[in-house]
Amino acid sequence: MLQLPRWRVILVIIVTVLGFTFALPNLLPPSARAHLPPFLKPMNLGLDLQGGSHLLLEVDTNAMKRQQLDNLAEQMASTLRDANPRILYTGRGVVGDAARVTLVDPSQMQAALRALRVVTQNTTGTAETITLAPGATPGLIEARMTDAGLRQLSRQAAEQSIEVIRRRIDPNGTSEVSIVRQGDQRIVVQAPGVSDPEMLKQRIGQTALMTFNLVRENDSPNGPLAPGAAVAHPYPGVGNETVVVQRRPEFTGEHLRSAHPSTDPQTGQFVLTFSLDGQGTRIFCRVSREHTGHRFAILLDNQVLTAPVINEPICGGSGQISGNFTAQSANDLAIMLNAGALPAPLTVIEQRSVGATLGQAAIQAGSHATLYSSIAVVIFMTLAYGLFGILAILALIVNMAMIIGAMSVGGATLTLPGIAGLVLTIGMAVDANVLIYERMREEQSHGRSAAMSIDAGFNRAMVTIIDTHLTQFLAALILFNFGEGPVKGFAWTLSIGCITSVITATFVTQALIAIWFRFTRPKHLPI
Repeated sequence: MLQLPRWRVILVIIVTVLGFTFALPNLLPPSARAHLPPFLKPMNLGLDLQGGSHLLLEVDTNAMKRQQLDNLAEQMASTLRDANPRILYTGRGVVGDAARVTLVDPSQMQAALRALRVVTQNTTGTAETITLAPGATPGLIEARMTDAGLRQLSRQAAEQSIEVIRRRIDPNGTSEVSIVRQGDQRIVVQAPGVSDPEMLKQRIGQTALMTFNLVRENDSPNGPLAPGAAVAHPYPGVGNETVVVQRRPEFTGEHLRSAHPSTDPQTGQFVLTFSLDGQGTRIFCRVSREHTGHRFAILLDNQVLTAPVINEPICGGSGQISGNFTAQSANDLAIMLNAGALPAPLTVIEQRSVGATLGQAAIQAGSHATLYSSIAVVIFMTLAYGLFGILAILALIVNMAMIIGAMSVGGATLTLPGIAGLVLTIGMAVDANVLIYERMREEQSHGRSAAMSIDAGFNRAMVTIIDTHLTQFLAALILFNFGEGPVKGFAWTLSIGCITSVITATFVTQALIAIWFRFTRPKHLPI
């Protein structure tokens, strides 16, 4: 033990230097930080320490209902086509609050109702949320959503929207964004450090549903529209033409696997590159083969990104969307597409910039708590273990630098619960040293030499240290995975502290004691 391998000494030096380097920006004033390299950045402060933006969103139930009825009409038509024997129909669509199909042969009404009953159950999970009945004219079948079904869909849409919003504005899960459901159809979003709610609205407010629709080149946007046609306007800042498209898309972005911004090697312009999953690749290949030579409009939320001509079948599972992209707009669209489409449009009910709820007083209170606990630990360790206690304090300083440096590099946000995690880590770190030192005392009391006591102290306490810290680390992971907001911030700080405490209590403290022993060669440990 007293002859430390060179790699271990080098590792201690590297870890210590990196910890202090990445923690340094948190100690400098803003004017000095401006001169630091981009990879050296301070921790962000949470909403309770620095304020941020507040949004109250509501699921657009009217748009959601219309969307569900459109889907239901399409499913009704598909079910009748696939029935055995096949049931012929006409007049598929949505009129008022009902999805409709009209049978060519009204005598098939009962067979059609039996087939369509499966569709209503698969649509919402329970038959009671959709009513299916013959209409006022012969052969007409109407499907309507009940109030219970609409409430259920609103709750489901709100729950699904929470995860989509989180992936859009906090893809790494470390920014302390608070997103919670309020009632059946409202969502509250609080983002620390975001002073402009408009930026959140731009990223959240779009449904981000990408569809591929055939262009009706013979139709004019200014003229009368044929049945099944729709006018698609340019996507703001990206598209550059208004076209008439088939209302029913040939392909949707539900099979999108990933999207990322890039540049076209020929033109140097920013583009959006996407890839599809296996099923999407097969469908897109078939669609592009069937419509080779036709224009295909790529729509995002029914707005035109681009409308190129399909020159040849696209069967490689990837593609490129061009337009008037900038680096920022291409990146924003990629984030939204990767996060997934919102299940329903969201309406902003309330928005405001909020000041810190605890602000400077909370920072001072947290700083005082950390300072007082640190002083108490220093006094205890010095009185209890003398010189070895001072070495443990030096290792604790390295530990704090590593935690702050890791949080700074990871872009984590510090909140009041995070400060509590730091305070708890201080106790955890010295607790490992206490286990080692008490083992040394025990070995020395049994008549072992100073060198053997040091060796036994580290070797025999290691199992206990790893066991206790592993248990705490697993608890922190559970809190991080299932907690939200401040709970996740506390778990993030605690998990980092578990790792750094093991490193500093063993490697760093061990290296300091080895150096001391090499120069002093004591016969008896001052512990």
